[in-house]
Amino acid sequence: MCTKLRELEEALATFVGDFEAALISAAEADGVMERAARMEYICATLKALAAARLAETELWGLGGDKTPAHMLARRTGQSVSDAARDLETAKALAHHDKTNAAARAGRLSPKQAAAIADAVAADPKAEADLLGLAERASLCELRDEANRRKAAATDLEERHKKIHAERHVRDWTGADGVWRVVGQGTPEAGAKVMAALRGAADGIFKQARREGRREPTEAYLFDALVALAEGEGAPKSRSGRTKVLVRVDFEALFRGYPTGGELREIAGFGPVPVSVVDEILRHPDSFLAAVITKGQKVTGVAHLGRHPTAAQESGLQWLYPTCAVEGCSAPAKEWDHREDWSKTHRTPFDGMDGHCDHHHDKKTYEGWGLVEGVGKRAFVPPDDPRHPKNRKTERPPPAEAA
Repeated sequence: MCTKLRELEEALATFVGDFEAALISAAEADGVMERAARMEYICATLKALAAARLAETELWGLGGDKTPAHMLARRTGQSVSDAARDLETAKALAHHDKTNAAARAGRLSPKQAAAIADAVAADPKAEADLLGLAERASLCELRDEANRRKAAATDLEERHKKIHAERHVRDWTGADGVWRVVGQGTPEAGAKVMAALRGAADGIFKQARREGRREPTEAYLFDALVALAEGEGAPKSRSGRTKVLVRVDFEALFRGYPTGGELREIAGFGPVPVSVVDEILRHPDSFLAAVITKGQKVTGVAHLGRHPTAAQESGLQWLYPTCAVEGCSAPAKEWDHREDWSKTHRTPFDGMDGHCDHHHDKKTYEGWGLVEGVGKRAFVPPDDPRHPKNRKTERPPPAEAA
């Protein structure tokens, strides 16, 4: 086996050594990129499976490493946390045939495989759905759905207590002179912190624009953190705050606990116990708004203004915490009418989508559009047959002769 692998390694090294990207077409480059990614995933799965086998023996400790993860990290140049994740995923694959086959075939990246294996361990019925989602969604979207499926099969009250008990903030200054900070806590605590930061950062962003400065959003968030820490405050956005949306299904809230696929989560931060939502409703926080739904349906009322009402906006912010375009994890910043408002003069809740700035510009200036449906879906150019403008209008059947 090792001989065959060595021959493959030598052949691949020769190919890459002779590869000149400038000599191939864009279409060929696309094909090479796709195949190279698939080979990368296959090799990563092979590496993890072999490392997991080595971890079952005493050989991993011959180099003096603390754990098998430390051994793998040292030998492969990855972080200990990534190595530990790879080992856990490799062990889990043995219990999930479909995920195992997809990982071995190179259809899943190591991070996709880890997200799916973790969720399927709690809810085996989620495997097929998550594998299908991995083919069309971003890693962030896949992780969010995997987290929902895992939460639905987990005692969220106990998990919430554990997360709270392990809350922390840690900081250090690296050898490169950069100060870094990391923290973890419950979703509702994180939502409040980020709401405060984003509200302040929005004001800093607008002030920067007036001064002719353009910097990444992350830079403004850091400036907001420093301003709030100094106690001097930061420039406020026009609204004064950023809203955090909590969704809970009506039946789960009324019953006091969820069943089946009933949701209870903070948009963009993940599932929380019903008790947390109940506490929020008992003691309203100025940062929080609740969206109570039945099943997947959020309803609203159309009105004659160009912009959505406050109630509609809450529903839209729940449906689109990120851009409606499948595979895009950027925040939704524009509420877009599916039918031009200048023609209808109506703003129906179920006739709007959330877009990030990039995809809103693509729709506005280049004619791209979302396929029919609600929530995350494909975004296609105007010549695509799935584009809303290209759908055929069904003609009524001819009247029968008298």
